[in-house]
Amino acid sequence: MDRRTPRGLTAAATATVALFALAGPATASGPARAGALPQARVFMVSPVQSSGDQMLTDSKDAAAAVPSSAYATAALRNLDGSGGLSGKWAYVRSDTGASANVADVGAFTRADDQFEQVMAYFWVNEAQEYLQGLGFGSELPGANDRAQPVRINQWGADNSFFTDKKAEIRFGKGGVDDAEDAEVIVHEYGHAVHNAQVPGFGTSPEAGAIGEAFGDYLAVEVGSFADAAYGWPRKTDLACVGDWDSVTYSSAPHCLRRIDGNKVYADRVGEVHADGEIWSRALFDIRGALGGRTADRIIVNAQFGFAPDTSFQDAALKTIATAQRMYGKSAADAVRQAFSARQIPGIQ
Repeated sequence: MDRRTPRGLTAAATATVALFALAGPATASGPARAGALPQARVFMVSPVQSSGDQMLTDSKDAAAAVPSSAYATAALRNLDGSGGLSGKWAYVRSDTGASANVADVGAFTRADDQFEQVMAYFWVNEAQEYLQGLGFGSELPGANDRAQPVRINQWGADNSFFTDKKAEIRFGKGGVDDAEDAEVIVHEYGHAVHNAQVPGFGTSPEAGAIGEAFGDYLAVEVGSFADAAYGWPRKTDLACVGDWDSVTYSSAPHCLRRIDGNKVYADRVGEVHADGEIWSRALFDIRGALGGRTADRIIVNAQFGFAPDTSFQDAALKTIATAQRMYGKSAADAVRQAFSARQIPGIQ
């Protein structure tokens, strides 16, 4: 089976519908009432994840390739009233098909180019709302709390990336189009968060690996929180990233990458996605020890103190120190243990 270029590779180098009534923003304090906000058709993270069906295929963007139960109706929040997919935390520029009109967002399926535009807006907004719910932008510094520009099919290939030249996320097409999978969308948003926190982040191999790891971890966290907040089904392994996007280039059960592997520091191979699985496992273990909210407040807050070319050791020490400052010794010990288990030098 052909395997395409791993997504995000250029990030460091370029410096019926299931009628779930979504009640409002997926913030860490839970959903609020949506009122009369536009209701859009979106995937509940992804069709594979919500159905558990590992036999789903792209079938050239055919609407019939996925069950109608893979969709939910979701409120589009924070729109600016322009009539397009533009708002407080995201705006979509597309060169694939006509730009989506807000008035039509409840009618699109994956056979429509505009469906990817809606998915990109919804899930970028969802990711920033999740960070806002953790306190970023209020009691803690903002983490990419701006309108994030997004382009669909600007890459012209089956790959997606964040570019710091315009602080823009670009989603590709081919196989399962990248913006059909919420975890792919949020992964790339993770790069935007890192770059907003530390301009030019990812200039060394280890920093690049940390960036890929954080993108994978954030994708899992935001999707998991949305599942819980809205009562969406999750029928695949939590630690698997990109279940839907990866059906075209992986064997079942499909995963782009995992965040629960057993790699340690000595297993580095010098490729940022592969080496990122060392760091993402540490983040996943911190989550397991401290719970999602506490872990994520520590993990994201620590990143403000990273250098653009940070090493695993320096980033781990900064994260441990952040845990100590925010929550005390027991939290710091849990974070230290997670990094120590990955055998990161200097962490005992």
